[in-house]
Amino acid sequence: MLRREFLGLLGAGVGLAVTDPLGTQAPSATPAPDVTMHIAPAEIEVAPHRSVKTTVYNGSAPGPFLRFRENQQVTIEIFNDTKEFELLHWHGLFLPPEVDGSAEEGTPLIPPKSSQRYSFVAQPSGTRYYHTHMPAKLNLNRGTYNGQFGMVYIEPKNDPGRYDAEVPLIFHEWEPYLTGEEGGVEEVSYKLYSVNGRALGFGDPIRVREGQKVLFRILNASATLQHNVALAGHQFTVISMDGNPLPAPRAVEVLSLGPAERVDAVVSMNAPGVWVLGEADDRMRSQGLGIVVEYENRTDMPQWNAPPKTPWDYTIFGSPSNPSAQAAAAAEQIEVVPLVFTRKFVAKWLEHWMINGKEFPKADPIIVRENRKYRLRFDNRSDDAHPVHLHRHTFELKDVAGISTAGIFKDVVVVPGMKTVEVELLANHPGETLFHCHNQQHMDFGFMTMLHYAD
Repeated sequence: MLRREFLGLLGAGVGLAVTDPLGTQAPSATPAPDVTMHIAPAEIEVAPHRSVKTTVYNGSAPGPFLRFRENQQVTIEIFNDTKEFELLHWHGLFLPPEVDGSAEEGTPLIPPKSSQRYSFVAQPSGTRYYHTHMPAKLNLNRGTYNGQFGMVYIEPKNDPGRYDAEVPLIFHEWEPYLTGEEGGVEEVSYKLYSVNGRALGFGDPIRVREGQKVLFRILNASATLQHNVALAGHQFTVISMDGNPLPAPRAVEVLSLGPAERVDAVVSMNAPGVWVLGEADDRMRSQGLGIVVEYENRTDMPQWNAPPKTPWDYTIFGSPSNPSAQAAAAAEQIEVVPLVFTRKFVAKWLEHWMINGKEFPKADPIIVRENRKYRLRFDNRSDDAHPVHLHRHTFELKDVAGISTAGIFKDVVVVPGMKTVEVELLANHPGETLFHCHNQQHMDFGFMTMLHYAD
């Protein structure tokens, strides 16, 4: 298995986008798109004799694994074969608002039984994500609860490739339901879990050889849940987050990913056997969130070892704070933008979310000016963790729950309950920009606002 060999077929519907190699269209015809995507209903077999009815891209969940070159001009045609309006969001890409895939930013909705072309320059490099950006409210068959998700990898101009093979892994849940009891708040739970569209033990294992270095590109495509995952007998050397290289790669036994977060991690295959890569939570793993990793010529029963309960800490992957850099930042007089996250109960069973005391669409916008830096202070005054996401930009982590750091660039950060996270933003992509919690339930019930560029 050589570098760029795609181990992740896994019987899971993750495939490479294929275009017409012959270019058979007539010269006067509209040029063929690089990728064609169909949004359509499908029935997906997630576990033996257990299928779910959902909406997917190109007949599978996940949708096709898309791979572009950095700065490649890309045209994608999307056919909406459903009876509902749809959107496809290109999460983590630097795109104009009209193609980013957010109605709030001005991207046109794709009407039922029609198509829409997206044309853009593929940037920045790294592991990215595409998914629907439609609201769901209490309809748990819509939005990111369903099967509309997939991975995008944008190849950098210079890639040292210090690994032998790469495997994309995408976590998702199925059969969502509301758990609120009488007098309680309605929360979403799930009956079935998957990696690359298959429950643990269903479909092919990841097959490896002793001595290999395997790069796992991991995406949490959950609508609402954070996942803590381990590979029994091995450690993950984390080299990038949300597609962006880290200043201090570090080996850890457990990875923690909030909704929409991505982690690239290299694993040295030095423990021959048959192992389980899966969720540390026993219930979720037993209900499907895992995949078997099988060494060559081994037929053992898959083994799971419970990992240590180590708190996840972004800052161990960053650079220590630099006093001179802090002084320089102070001299720049970077404006601090406080964003306070709170909730309110509108009924005994339903909660709404607010930013600075207001829920979307009444929330005040974040006002910025092009090419200026801003310190966004995410002050979470609720006991829920919030994976907050800023479209069309990245930001640098500066302070995580009181620990200073630098050099970690992300587009999603999980703000723990009753904690504060500060990030630095360079406002360098003009246009309307959506900021929201990537928990679908929180976003649907108020947790959004706009970042607006002033003239």
